[in-house]
Amino acid sequence: DLSGVKVTETTPALPPLLERRVRQRQPQMSVLKSKLKQRAACSVPCVRATLSGFFPVVRWLPKYKLQEYVWGDLMSGLIVGIILVPQAIAYCLLAGVEPIYGLYTSFFANIIYFFMGTSRHVSVGIFSLMSLMVGQVVNREVYLAGFDPNEDSGTKLVELLGLQCGKECYAISIAAALTFLAGIYQVMMAVFRLGFVSVYLSGPMLDGFATGASFTILTVQAKYLLGLKIPRHQGYGTVIVTWINIFSNIHKTNVCDLITSAICISTLLAGKEIQERYKDRLKIPIPTELIVVAGATLASHFGDLNGHYGSSVSGHIPTGFVMPKVPSFDLMPRVALDAIPLAVISFAFTVSLSEMFAKKNGYTVRPNQEMLAIGFCNIIPSFFYCFTTSAALAKTMVKDSTGCQTQVSSLVSALVVLLVLLFFAPFFYALQKCVLACIIIVSLRGALRKFRDVPAKWRASRNDAIVWLVAMAATALISVELGLLVGIVFSMLCIIFKTQNPKVSLLGRVSDSDLYEDMEEYKNLTPPSRVHVFRFQSPLYYANKDSFLKSLYRAVGVEPFLELTRRKKAEKARDMAAKQANAAEHKNNGKVSTGLVHRELDFHTIVLDCSAIPFIDTTGMATFKGLVKDYKEIGVSVLLANCNTSVIDALKKGAFFGKNDRDMASLLFYTVHAAVLHANGRAAAADCMSDDTMV
Repeated sequence: DLSGVKVTETTPALPPLLERRVRQRQPQMSVLKSKLKQRAACSVPCVRATLSGFFPVVRWLPKYKLQEYVWGDLMSGLIVGIILVPQAIAYCLLAGVEPIYGLYTSFFANIIYFFMGTSRHVSVGIFSLMSLMVGQVVNREVYLAGFDPNEDSGTKLVELLGLQCGKECYAISIAAALTFLAGIYQVMMAVFRLGFVSVYLSGPMLDGFATGASFTILTVQAKYLLGLKIPRHQGYGTVIVTWINIFSNIHKTNVCDLITSAICISTLLAGKEIQERYKDRLKIPIPTELIVVAGATLASHFGDLNGHYGSSVSGHIPTGFVMPKVPSFDLMPRVALDAIPLAVISFAFTVSLSEMFAKKNGYTVRPNQEMLAIGFCNIIPSFFYCFTTSAALAKTMVKDSTGCQTQVSSLVSALVVLLVLLFFAPFFYALQKCVLACIIIVSLRGALRKFRDVPAKWRASRNDAIVWLVAMAATALISVELGLLVGIVFSMLCIIFKTQNPKVSLLGRVSDSDLYEDMEEYKNLTPPSRVHVFRFQSPLYYANKDSFLKSLYRAVGVEPFLELTRRKKAEKARDMAAKQANAAEHKNNGKVSTGLVHRELDFHTIVLDCSAIPFIDTTGMATFKGLVKDYKEIGVSVLLANCNTSVIDALKKGAFFGKNDRDMASLLFYTVHAAVLHANGRAAAADCMSDDTMV
């Protein structure tokens, strides 16, 4: 009878449980049927909505404000087109194909994205990282086909689609097949709504990957600066092996290429520095690349640098277009796996850039449509001898800074490239390859500058800094593809490690309030009397349940199994002593005492603050069950507080609260303070009953 017990703050009545809403969920099959029926419906509005969703241009182009938008789009498109032409020619060195194919790629990508893209500012086309990854596959397959890996491949031919194909033909066939597959993968990802794949590409990992790839690009292009004819290394360790080969052949340096490279790099860097320093005063960017290309081409042509000094030049670049051709299906099995990282990286960069500039300029983009757009920017151009494309940060920033309003600017850039394709391409015959390498290397300046940010990254987050370093080192020292895989796996392992070794703490009460916080982090906190409040800041699942138990035992200072074993040993020792005493005095008639020796603990309840546990699995639920059972055997209660609904549902499904949840009100509390008050009240009532029994 507890009627005589005075109910105070320490002996409250059980708190009422919140009443959950009853949600009726439709069966999955009926939901699926309704969605299929809705999508299969063929009506004029439905067809119009589908087409306008697939081709966003039909939505925004009729609303185009000519007087307001046209000058900004013309200016940005013209400037990006001027920048695009020398880069399109240069990046073909990375991709291992002839310069004309870079111009094709830039032209078709801009046209297709104009019709299908949802971003107003993204510039889609050739990208150094994509070109490097394509070039590694192309050079590997060209080497395996038996072609000479040096620049001059001779007259060897292979049969492809029933036709004789030389090195140039075979290289672009590999690139086209690779690009076609990458586009197919991207479209399939869009159809099956697999855009979530990009969430596993964390920011630090992508930055480290891009920096490592930039260092690889610099290494691959270094031989052109010196005029060395060194075959590209096949396999792992490209950076190390290439630098060894460069220093082994340093005595063969072409002095003409070296001087040209020094002049071009100095001019390009000076132009970039002037651009950055006076960007507020300059209305348009300085087309430094075009100036360098024009000046170097004129100097090479009139000085006959190829004839007099043996300097490598771009060679003949034809005008016009070639007839489209279906990519070789015979080559696709050889490059099917290589297309996967290309598809993922291309999509990730495109979506991240489109979302970043959409947020900056106050509009929204559709990631799934972006994936479709970039997929078709790869599929359709692959029929026209193009290689893999992506959004490019540098050119996108130029578009944004020069007044771009819509994707009409991409149309203008495509027209600039078209003029070069139709009329001006042959004029680049005498352009030295070392000049193209200089353009590529200087364009990496921004990515390579990220090395200076490592100390700041380390101070901000050691975990992110380590992920950046591992991704960068793996990409630069092993290979680009494995670097991406290592970066993804390592960043995920870091998250798993965090959940396996989370922060744990004992909580104390803030003066006379209902607030409980970490006693290690805050001062002037009072631990509740004879109650331990324990917080575990991680999901509780199969991988970290041992860590949870060890940290709890360490925090409260009592492990139930060891405490029970200790009591049994003490009982056995007491019984042995009693037997010896009885045998000596012959007073006990062989009777021995029973029951465990009780050691008074300094607490009677453990309150688990579950506010930082987002979910538990069946192993976590079994762990909670085991805790309640084990501590009950040594006279300690375990209560739960601040559980979210997903944790409560998991516990209900696992019958944690007993049959029909009969123990729910005595085990689950919505605040830590309520659980502490209940524990102390129950302990006070138990002590009162014990005193009455003794009386």
